[in-house]
Amino acid sequence: MGSCGGAASPTPSPGPTGTPEPAACVAAPAPPADLEGWTIAPAEPTVFPVIVNSGGSLTCGPSRLLFTFLDGENLPVGRPDRSASVALFNLGRDGATPTQTVNGTFAWGIENERGFYVAAVTFPEAGEWGAEFATAVNDAAAEKIRVRFEVKASSPVVQVGEPAPTTDTPTAASVGGDLARISTDTDPDPAFYETSVKDAIAAHEPFVLVFATPKFCASAQCGPTLDRVKSIAAAYPDVTFINVEPYVLEFRDGSLQPVLDTSIDPPTLTPAGPTVAWGLLSEPWVFVVDGAGFVTGSFEGVIADSELRAAIDAVR
Repeated sequence: MGSCGGAASPTPSPGPTGTPEPAACVAAPAPPADLEGWTIAPAEPTVFPVIVNSGGSLTCGPSRLLFTFLDGENLPVGRPDRSASVALFNLGRDGATPTQTVNGTFAWGIENERGFYVAAVTFPEAGEWGAEFATAVNDAAAEKIRVRFEVKASSPVVQVGEPAPTTDTPTAASVGGDLARISTDTDPDPAFYETSVKDAIAAHEPFVLVFATPKFCASAQCGPTLDRVKSIAAAYPDVTFINVEPYVLEFRDGSLQPVLDTSIDPPTLTPAGPTVAWGLLSEPWVFVVDGAGFVTGSFEGVIADSELRAAIDAVR
């Protein structure tokens, strides 16, 4: 996936919430095959940027860009003392002038192991884009690496500003209080299973919805992200928190086991009804919904404490 660079002055990354994507999205023309500055890397980089967003989640309008860096041995090197900014280029329009340059906000995915960066960006058009990442450790000279990537006209994921789907998610009451039947979290917070999404919307309660499966997570990020949300929840007793397993699971031999889709070779995990209703492309995913039932925050993968707190504070 991609990254970019540019000449504009870096600006602070905005907060976690955004606005609905535009009703219509113009597609930029395809860039020329020999676009200057975007065909051959000027030098072999020592680090490689990786855009973590799932394919199709970067769309026209405001987007949340999630990225990290790997070294030559494919090991993560994102950390608090590594700065990162990204300049975005609409390659179908102008491959020389960035439309925006934004500083990345650092967040641990797994504490002291895997670090990521978040940037609130805006794509005025769909099409092929370029990202130039500038990164440095402490006071060292910044290294710039370019990546090309695609921006879609729209995404199946429920967007900020749209109504939250009224999904009837499992609760402790629906399984006689046995949380092992609805959660693969080894240390579940009972409060996360008291209310369904459907009931929270009906009660006009602001809520935080976490799609995460600590046991079967394809990204290996579900457990750490769920733990991060749990650690923050105690400070918000007036906000409902809901955890939903994103895949179809059944309780067998004392634990939840996946129901695989055998129509695909090899068989894969089957998305659960709420996952389909919310249009998810990956996991984990965290949404914040206000008392009127509208999505006000959407966070794929890793979430910074500051992002989540700001999003929750906005709906209290």
